[in-house]
Parts: sequence; structure tokens; C-alpha cells
Amino acid sequence: MTQTAAAPFILTLDDFREARARIAEHIKHTPLLTSRQLSEATGYDIRLKAEMFQRVGAYKIRGPLNKFAQMPEEDKRRGVVCSSAGNHAQGVALAAKIHGIRAVVCMAANATPAKIAATKGYGAEVVLHGSIWDEANEKAKELVRTEGLTYVHPFDDEQLIAGQGTLGLEVVQDWPQLDAIVVPIGGGGLISGVSMAMKSHNPKIRVIGVESSDGPAMKMSVEAGRLETIDCRTIIDGLRVRRVGEKTFSVAQRFVDEIVALPDRDIFDAVIWVMERCKLVVEGAAAAPVAALLHGLVKLPAGSRVAVVLSGGNVNLDQLRGLRWN
Repeated sequence: MTQTAAAPFILTLDDFREARARIAEHIKHTPLLTSRQLSEATGYDIRLKAEMFQRVGAYKIRGPLNKFAQMPEEDKRRGVVCSSAGNHAQGVALAAKIHGIRAVVCMAANATPAKIAATKGYGAEVVLHGSIWDEANEKAKELVRTEGLTYVHPFDDEQLIAGQGTLGLEVVQDWPQLDAIVVPIGGGGLISGVSMAMKSHNPKIRVIGVESSDGPAMKMSVEAGRLETIDCRTIIDGLRVRRVGEKTFSVAQRFVDEIVALPDRDIFDAVIWVMERCKLVVEGAAAAPVAALLHGLVKLPAGSRVAVVLSGGNVNLDQLRGLRWN
């Protein structure tokens, strides 16, 4: 018997609207801010999707809220586990607390005390294991086997992608005339949801992804036409992924128009630029789209209406203080 290939993963506009209805009670409709400074610097009409004002300080709560709202009661009783030292940990922790679910978060033993405290503050149990994310992730998978917890992937999950895509719905609701959107890429969950949601609304909207050239896992995979595992050297948490997901890769191939990349140094410079010029605190991943615009990597007709996703504001100040550029 010939085995047929599985249909490509795709979500419709109705899927995103339903996700939005599930999570609306628990999230903020974050503002779309006009940026005169960035507009003047680029020649585009720029507006900033300020997701640093979201609960937990980043978009990452949207996906878990959508997932847990649909979780079977038996799975809720057993609890969930994830591995993260950043926004995913806090998003899962708060979403689980809202839904009355036990949450365990596995972190590397050298995770910053502030991140550990923040995750515990949202109600999660923190398990410290290993010295890198991969080792913490193995511990999370062990807890799935030994305790029956449900694993919550940081990006390659259809329900998470649908939740993250509600950000795109808000953008087109607030600015239906926009021409393009620029989105940071780590594992690809955010840009997968946003690209499908926005192109379901208007297929002509151009979706541009931004990665660090010190770890461009999605760009290299799309260019190769297959999933690539890379030597990821970026120090930016939200962009540091050695291999993107199968689902997110498939979506990016079909719905993301272009991916650009630039070094960590330029991205950190953009963190400072946004603070100085826009009076907003953003983390490294959130500043990546701004960096791409400032360095002329986003090529659009003059006057184009461009939304920029500032994905979060949980900046690691110790890391920022320690940077010394020549």
C-alpha cells in the first residue's frame, strides 16, 4: 500500500478567532504605537506592537492559555511540564495557575535567580537540572515518563501557534490597511501564528522574519529546503534555537515571505536605540525587527505601512551591562 503524505499544517481565520475568544478574558489587547523616530529613519509608516505590556511581559502567555483551555480534564489533573529559562516558563506558569493546573518548569542550574524567582512567583514548581537548556529539557521529558505530566513544547505545538497568532489578529484589527509586518524568529511559533492569521485576513500582507546571524536556524532551513540543526552562537535568549520545529518550518516555508538576519551586536544596539528614542524597554529578541529596519535589511516601497512586533520586555539587564562593543 502506498502511504500518502500528511496534509500540511494550516490554521484558518476562524481558528484564530476561536483562540482569541478562549483567551480574551486573560490577556491584554496590547497597543499599536506610532513611532515617529523609526518612521523617519526608514521612510516607512511604522507602528510598534508593544507586547512588552502583555501579562508576563511578553506574548508567550497567549499560546499556553489557548492550549490549557482545550486540555482534557484528566490531563489537567496530572499537570504540565516545560523546559525554559525565559518567557515560555513564565507564560506556562501563569496560564497554568489561571486554569488551576500544576506546572513544573525545568531550568538549567545556572539560570538567573531573577528568572527562577519570577517563574515561582507565577505559581510553578522549578526543577534545576544540568547546565544548558537541552539537559533541562531531558529532565522535563523524564518527568513526562515518570509522573505522567503533559509536555508543553515552547513553539512546535498547534494550539500554542494558534494562541500566538492572536497577536496578528489584534494588529489587523487595529490597522487593517498595513502592508507588512516584521517579526522576530526563535523556534518559529510566533511568526507561524502571526503569518497564518494575517494572510488569512489579507494574503497580500508581507511577512518578514528576523533572526540573529549568530544562530539563523529558520533561515538556513528554509534556504536548504529541509530542517537544519545549526551551531547556534547567539546569546539572545529568545532567538537561541539550534533547530526549529517541524510544524513551524512547514508554516514558514509557505507563509513567510522573507527572512533576514544580522549579528547580536546590531540587535543589542537596537535595544538601546529603542530605549533612548522610543522610551520603551525591550528584550533582545524584540529589538531584532527594529535592528533589521535600521540596517536597511527590510526592502519595501517608500511609505509602506509596517507593523513591528516588539515581542517582549524581559530584558536581562546584567547581560546588557556586561556587553562591551569595540
